[in-house]
Amino acid sequence: MIRTLAALLTVAATVIPGTARADDDEPKKLCTIKDPRIGESSGLAASRRHPGIVYTFNDSDGPTQIYALGPDCRTRATLTLAGARNRDWEAIALGPNGIYVGDIGDNMDGAWPYVTVYRIPEPSVLRSQTLRATAYRIKYADGPRNAETMMINPRTGRLYIASKAFSDSLYEGPKHLSTSGYNIMHKVGDAPFYATDGAFAPDGRTFVIRGYWGAEIYSAPGKKITDVSIPNQQQGEGITFTADGRSLLLSSEGQKQPLWQVPVPAKALPARTNSGSPANSSGKDGASSGSTSGSKKFPVVSLVLVAGVVLLIAGLFARRRGS
Repeated sequence: MIRTLAALLTVAATVIPGTARADDDEPKKLCTIKDPRIGESSGLAASRRHPGIVYTFNDSDGPTQIYALGPDCRTRATLTLAGARNRDWEAIALGPNGIYVGDIGDNMDGAWPYVTVYRIPEPSVLRSQTLRATAYRIKYADGPRNAETMMINPRTGRLYIASKAFSDSLYEGPKHLSTSGYNIMHKVGDAPFYATDGAFAPDGRTFVIRGYWGAEIYSAPGKKITDVSIPNQQQGEGITFTADGRSLLLSSEGQKQPLWQVPVPAKALPARTNSGSPANSSGKDGASSGSTSGSKKFPVVSLVLVAGVVLLIAGLFARRRGS
């Protein structure tokens, strides 16, 4: 039954058109991740220190390693996290003081009393090496939950996590993470349906959260700007902004999956300074205080459409079996 439902959802995803784009730019397949060690790319983070490099990792129970991919998707370096555990790694993000990995998955419906976020310094020289990880224990003010989306505001270093459920929430961490005790996450808004990854833009002015069927861009502290249509993927889970903030990169779980580039819609592009570089925002602490208004519109519509197609196909399947 589960396999049948999964197949039906796949069919539904292919027949439902993506969210309308704000421009005529189309997603572009950049390259294919061929490293046999990378079979479950669950998150992405574009380096700003090493141009053209994007970091990814494997999902739960995989090695405690981060892979640095070049513009051709070839692995340039492997970073091993000493003192870390991959119980259910689901997210990765760049912050002002390093690379963060979110061991935040909880497929046991709240079985874990806490989850963990690890931090390592981003190497100045990109080569395979082992780095000692700093661990931060995380709890939610309203109880345990499953999550796959973790974001770090590049201006403030503040941590945000979006839960993954039929009714998702966006949580904000303390101003500074502590290695002692627990860091409590408080709900500050809603998040898109079944969120699988997210990222702040390099200037901290906006952030994106994706699901399996689409993505949404918000202005900090959380007002929706626009929908983003994304290509169909085997199990799309990774998303990040490029270093210039003008495109999004997307990855999927599965062997030999492509890395996609999707232009950021015009209304969500970073402001330009006279020098041509993106301007920094001087607004409030990102994503805090306020909700992601409008975040439920595309998820609800998508869910209704998907459910309708699934029920239709399931009905035809049942009728054929009964004939």
